[in-house]
Amino acid sequence: MGISFGPTKPKSLCTLITVSVSFCAVFHLVSVLHLRTGDLDNVHRLSSEYAPARTTLDHVVFGLSTTMVSWPDRKDNVRLWWKPGHTRGCVFADSLPPHEHRRTNDDPSLPLLRVSQDTSRFRYTFRGGNRLAIRVARVVAETVAMNHSNVRWYVFGDDDTIFFPENLIKTLSKYDHRLWYYLGTQSEIYEQNHLYSFGMAFGGAGFAISSSLAKVLAKVFDSCIERYPHLYGSDGRVFSCITELGVGLTKEPGFHQVDLRGDIFGLLAAHPVNPLLSLHHLDYTDPIFPNMTRKQALQHLFKAANVDSQRILQHTVCYDRWFSWTVSVSWGYAVQVFPYHMFLPDALNVQPTFKQWTRRGLLSGVYTFNTRELHPDPCRRPTIFYFDRVSSGKDGRIITHYKKTFQNCSYDAASPRKLEKITVFTKKLDLDIKQLQAPRRQCCDVSRSSPRHLMEITIRECKDEELISVH
Repeated sequence: MGISFGPTKPKSLCTLITVSVSFCAVFHLVSVLHLRTGDLDNVHRLSSEYAPARTTLDHVVFGLSTTMVSWPDRKDNVRLWWKPGHTRGCVFADSLPPHEHRRTNDDPSLPLLRVSQDTSRFRYTFRGGNRLAIRVARVVAETVAMNHSNVRWYVFGDDDTIFFPENLIKTLSKYDHRLWYYLGTQSEIYEQNHLYSFGMAFGGAGFAISSSLAKVLAKVFDSCIERYPHLYGSDGRVFSCITELGVGLTKEPGFHQVDLRGDIFGLLAAHPVNPLLSLHHLDYTDPIFPNMTRKQALQHLFKAANVDSQRILQHTVCYDRWFSWTVSVSWGYAVQVFPYHMFLPDALNVQPTFKQWTRRGLLSGVYTFNTRELHPDPCRRPTIFYFDRVSSGKDGRIITHYKKTFQNCSYDAASPRKLEKITVFTKKLDLDIKQLQAPRRQCCDVSRSSPRHLMEITIRECKDEELISVH
């Protein structure tokens, strides 16, 4: 039996074409989706290859300034934080005694010492100032000219600037070094900023310049310096030249100029949530721990910093419900116990335990942070427990121990002065980029221990809706 093919009807033809087109469209869509999935994987692979690896200490070069007079006393400050074999950079001095040159540069615990280039061709007209500022400013250009390989960031400071390298690396990791960044901080004194600029990174606190910006800055730096003979300091010249390139200051509160004198306990005990990056001018302050020299006190602080650098000085506040006490923890430094409850914003304010940097004008005692006045009666002030030692627990926790400073004050049974020691338990702090970009203060819990003259505190991450508040 044969099959006969008659003429195709228009409606049937349209149906056949529609089905065929639909089938082809589905087949094409499946193919495209498969291709795009493959392309997407390639995009992810290529983007991961293009994205720079995480920033490490090997990507940073330090440029420090010193003088032949100050270096013998200040080099111990640098030795505290310099990591031989890992930290790169050098110290620029005005001159070196011939008999000390070889011995100084053979010390592996210190950076290489170099003599700065001659700056006599540049004018300096600031009355009563020191043209040393020009040489110090040119440390920026001379450090870049050393042509270190694989540099992402240049960090500059003085010989008495105490850096915390691990925290510095973490902070720099927030930023793309391929963009133009100028990172630093202001002075703590309103008048200093008023005189020199609220947009300037103060040099003693240290500042960081991304490699992309630093390379351009170095090329134009000398021509720029010639336009600013009237400025006082080195940091003012760096700031002016960077400003001429159209770049503004990105403020990082972890840098500390410390334009203060005397007892800076109040400043250190109220550190912001950001990691501690630097301390400056400690030769003008009291030792930060009692019954120690300045050198011993700094070495003592680094005992805690070397165990958990990111947590050092991190400020946490919690409340003892039983006695209505407020407990303020500055990790690795001190614990304060107030014999009453304080609202958190009040507990975070800086206690002005220090003296003014100068007494020249009405604004010399005006600070750039909120302060909380000390009670005139020392016996009504918080009981202070200073960092004593650090150890590790079996569960991986870090245990810091704090001892009370002696005060000849009478107290009742509910006074925190009956406490003798405080123990603080934490986990090692390792912040990721998101936590650094949007920092949040951690919470803590107070627990009683036996005997009753001891207090235990556990610091932990706060829960999503948890408040640090008076109960």
